[in-house]
Amino acid sequence: MIDQNSFNDASQVRIPSVAVLIPCFNEESTIFNVVSKFKEILPCASVYVYDNCSTDNTFSEAKRAGAIVVKSRKRGKGNVVRKMFSDVNADIYIIVDGDDTYSAEDSVKMLNIIREEHMDMVVAARNEISDKAYPVGHKWGNKLFNFTLKLLFNSEFKDIFSGYRAFSKRFVKTFPITSSGFDVEAELSIHALTISLPCAEIDSDYRERSENSYSKLSTFKDGFKILWSITRLLKENRPLLFFGSISLVLFLLAIGLAYPIISTFLETGLVPRLPTAVLSTGIIMISFLSLTCGLILNSLSQARIEIKKLHYLQYNIK
Repeated sequence: MIDQNSFNDASQVRIPSVAVLIPCFNEESTIFNVVSKFKEILPCASVYVYDNCSTDNTFSEAKRAGAIVVKSRKRGKGNVVRKMFSDVNADIYIIVDGDDTYSAEDSVKMLNIIREEHMDMVVAARNEISDKAYPVGHKWGNKLFNFTLKLLFNSEFKDIFSGYRAFSKRFVKTFPITSSGFDVEAELSIHALTISLPCAEIDSDYRERSENSYSKLSTFKDGFKILWSITRLLKENRPLLFFGSISLVLFLLAIGLAYPIISTFLETGLVPRLPTAVLSTGIIMISFLSLTCGLILNSLSQARIEIKKLHYLQYNIK
């Protein structure tokens, strides 16, 4: 078992290098506390703050707290995470938001799980300790998307949008991140589910923001972006389910249109509504075409997933 002191004394045993990554945008009121807490809990860790075009004093406050501060000029959390994963080298990574809502103490537990149980990702599922921790829209949106991923990807995560996670180096360096915004957490989770990476989840206290800090996540605008991202990832990773569902809907629609025509034909031998019959036939053809696309793309998707797994395994044995 690794305790807090064992990260202090590198003379006992070869301990993994740890990087704490904090993406930030306009968090001058909280970033000093966040950096200070992680430097206290994990004194041997390197704390990086990536300032994403802040217009306040986030950069100087992070510097004052002793963090390694880097400017990330391409707006969007996904873009910042991509740069952090590319720039920083460590054995274990912790990523956390700079709004001082997460418990720094839980990082030791997450590091223990990564190292002792050889996990690739540990998610800190948010446990609200205040009724004001979550805006109502965010709370219900989170529940909806968690249910959606459970349905589509057999997800067992309770909180796919948690901004507090720990990763192994092999996860970070083999993750082909494509997201640019707040949908990056969904992509992290779907990537782990798609190639069946060993993951774990812990409960972590989640506090409300301070008075001078505000959420940058828009319930509806970012909610639609996240929904679009999940749809895109479903199409890329499970195309048979995606196109098969479209095919089924179109097939049922065609049958609904054709049923009265078929009934009339069986009774009278006549086809009184020829345009409807033609429309129904066309929809059925599109339905079968969609199913065929799903079958073909599913083979390509499986090949792409196998390539991701091979890349992951090759990195693991280096």
